[in-house]
Amino acid sequence: MNHPVSSRAALILVDVQPDFMPGGALACHEGDAIVPGIDQLLRRDLFKHVVATQDWHPADHVSFASSHPGREPFDRIPLYGHAQTLWPPHCVQDTPGAELHPSIDWTHLDTVIRKGDDPRVDSYSGFRENHGPHGKRPATPLDEWLRDQGVDEVYVCGLARDVCVLWTAQDAVELGYRTHVLWDLTRPVSPDTDIPTRLRFENMGVDVIESSALD
Repeated sequence: MNHPVSSRAALILVDVQPDFMPGGALACHEGDAIVPGIDQLLRRDLFKHVVATQDWHPADHVSFASSHPGREPFDRIPLYGHAQTLWPPHCVQDTPGAELHPSIDWTHLDTVIRKGDDPRVDSYSGFRENHGPHGKRPATPLDEWLRDQGVDEVYVCGLARDVCVLWTAQDAVELGYRTHVLWDLTRPVSPDTDIPTRLRFENMGVDVIESSALD
């Protein structure tokens, strides 16, 4: 079934960065497998609006296990009243692992939303940071940028399916966007999460489709 793309739709490419791919600091399962498909999708020029998010952490970021003596990656700690997973240092500003993937032609990209640059707060969603010291989730510029372009529908893909893609899609729904996830152009941190992640998308009202359906 073909899925026509509206002129009021935007493609959101979440954290397509080498550190989230095999050999990177925080590799997703088969994360590099999405690179050719994303490159091909961009070359099809179906979207009037294209935005990428970019994880962009200082070296002393609060989410890094190395910032918490005695802790290991994937430990969970309380932070500002919420559970925080501690990660290996990744996507450190101005390192090769933090760059947008070099095998993708980014010519059609309109803007980049950097996230996670506040050393005190983690940031999974492209729309809002995680809960910070003041109890709120501060907004990134993404929602304002999309509304300035007249966008009312988003297609989300990238990494990781079960973390940043999930949080971005969830916020998109809460902000009132018609939201689709391009399942074949995402990969998880762990494939064990795929069934519950897909169920969460469906329960949120997210339309889960394949990129081959786009027209």
